[in-house]
Amino acid sequence: MSDKITALIPAAGYSSRMKGAFKPLLPLGGMTVLERVIQLFRSVGVSDIRVVVGHRADEVMPLLNLPGVCGIFNEHYPEGMFSSVLAGIRSLPRDQEAFFLLPTDIPLVRRSTVLNLLAAYRRGQAGILYPVFEGMRGHPPLISAKYAEDIICWKGEGGLRAFLEQHESAASDVEVADEGILSDMDTPDDYRNILKRYEKYDIPTVRECEVLMTKIFAAEDKIRRHCREVARTALCIGKALNAAASQSAPCLDTDLIVAASLLHDLARKEPSHAAAGARILESMDYPAVAELVKSHVDIHIREDQPVHESEVLYIADKLVAGDRAVSIEERFGEKRKRFADHPEAKAAVERRLANALKIKERIEKQTGKDLYALLSEIKP
Repeated sequence: MSDKITALIPAAGYSSRMKGAFKPLLPLGGMTVLERVIQLFRSVGVSDIRVVVGHRADEVMPLLNLPGVCGIFNEHYPEGMFSSVLAGIRSLPRDQEAFFLLPTDIPLVRRSTVLNLLAAYRRGQAGILYPVFEGMRGHPPLISAKYAEDIICWKGEGGLRAFLEQHESAASDVEVADEGILSDMDTPDDYRNILKRYEKYDIPTVRECEVLMTKIFAAEDKIRRHCREVARTALCIGKALNAAASQSAPCLDTDLIVAASLLHDLARKEPSHAAAGARILESMDYPAVAELVKSHVDIHIREDQPVHESEVLYIADKLVAGDRAVSIEERFGEKRKRFADHPEAKAAVERRLANALKIKERIEKQTGKDLYALLSEIKP
């Protein structure tokens, strides 16, 4: 529990660019946008959540009837966002250590981002912490309560942003694999983009996968190159299977296939790296990706079902040595020689080879194409 941390959620504005829609009450994933932001902080144990209301407060307040959640009315809300920030800060209990600031219209921040910010704060990394994605700062900052009085007394132009710029020496960045920290919702087009992204929210984007591999887990370059080539191979196979799918058969999720391919060697240096990588991805709320990663070394094939996304990742991994496309026979030939005198390891190699050949046969049956001819369609 984060008993001394508050989440401030400004939700008082007019939503003037939304053409009549009111942002806090727009639907998103079976709840309102505001409820989703509240749930984000509740899910990580923040027990003091303060929603600053103003415009249409009578409609917002009923959503706040939850333990640890309260509404703060900002009578000056027509003056803009900073007035709501001030109203929220003035309401803070005296013994609070720090506060998050997350406007309602940034609803796709990931749970892992908030946890990473809390961890950095507990380590004493800095008094002002910003989540950063691909070099760009986003929301929510986590700000020490020691700055509360100075913010309240701030008379400079530019609101909170200008105040924080004066304290850059006390700030620190926290790398996160989260495009959502930059995704605000000012216009109807923005909202439509948010809805579209939410449909695949449990699958990291390609950009998020790249940040995970390069910044968060610092995978070696050769591992990243391998994963990219596996993703390219797997996408080609997935598209071919989808093109050949009958109307009654479900299409494969190529976004899922690509994400799992890019992340399948996330924990490459760990013992039982497939299981280790899956555990990491489960903890980051990517269960479907974790399931594919878990089975990319050893797999159970459901022969009574169409080819599954896990099979596509499995065989794509077996068709790439380093960052070079190879045949299944070439990929396993070296392993057969290496473990010729180790019966247990040799049996594992033979089992994995048999699975690869079985998946190859299943793909060829579904697509009507030779697998290697299909892969020749991949552009260099």
